[in-house]
Amino acid sequence: MAQEPSAVEQAVSRAIRDNLERLQRAAEEFNQALNDVTAACSSSRPTNALPHMLRAQSAAASLAASIEVMQRFITSSLREPDAMQAEVVRAVGEAVAAAPPPRERPVETRPPAPVVVAEAEMISEGAPVAAPPPPPPEAAAPEPEPEPVAAEPEPAPVAEFSVESLPADQQDLHRRANRVAKVTMQDIKMYKPDDLKLGRKNNDICVRLREDLDKAKKDYDRRFKPILDHPVDYFYKWLVEILAEGDPGKLGEYPYQSPVPRR
Repeated sequence: MAQEPSAVEQAVSRAIRDNLERLQRAAEEFNQALNDVTAACSSSRPTNALPHMLRAQSAAASLAASIEVMQRFITSSLREPDAMQAEVVRAVGEAVAAAPPPRERPVETRPPAPVVVAEAEMISEGAPVAAPPPPPPEAAAPEPEPEPVAAEPEPAPVAEFSVESLPADQQDLHRRANRVAKVTMQDIKMYKPDDLKLGRKNNDICVRLREDLDKAKKDYDRRFKPILDHPVDYFYKWLVEILAEGDPGKLGEYPYQSPVPRR
């Protein structure tokens, strides 16, 4: 029969499981930063890649530090299992001793329900009973029933657009368009902070940043012309998320055609 894991091994396994999600988030952040650096390299300004490189460096350092801490923890646990087991048992004992005793729940007392006197008992005791109202002289004519209204046919459901169903070359265009649109809006946010602040305040971002947006939209349409008729608009998506902070009302009038309905 297989030997059951000790308390130390269980504690090590639990610590590893609790930190796997953190390591995965750090790895995803590092991967996203590398993708942003790759997209920024295609920009005409070399300095566009600098903030993404710094973010990638920070994510890599965080991931390396987390892995090193986990490695030291596992190594020390395996070197001194008896001491670790004694420490775990002591900590559990202290936690149990410090726990307050369970409080007894007070018994709720409810008032007795009111007794309803039946009508027959009231009659037997001689209580006055209201006489029934006299019948009307003539019965009212029944109202005509309304004619049934034909229900409008429900519109046929629209098939949801999926990038994964496209050919491989078009899927690659969608991924590149998403990255380029995101990096473009981050560049505008970095280089035009004053105009962007006024645009958010007065709900006219598209008017104040029209020149920069026109140049970016012209380059976007030129590079990703084969997928412009697809029902997805990455340019508008990141314009709302980054420049308008998720509020489409701050854009004002959106001056460009879009294949998807705007919010």
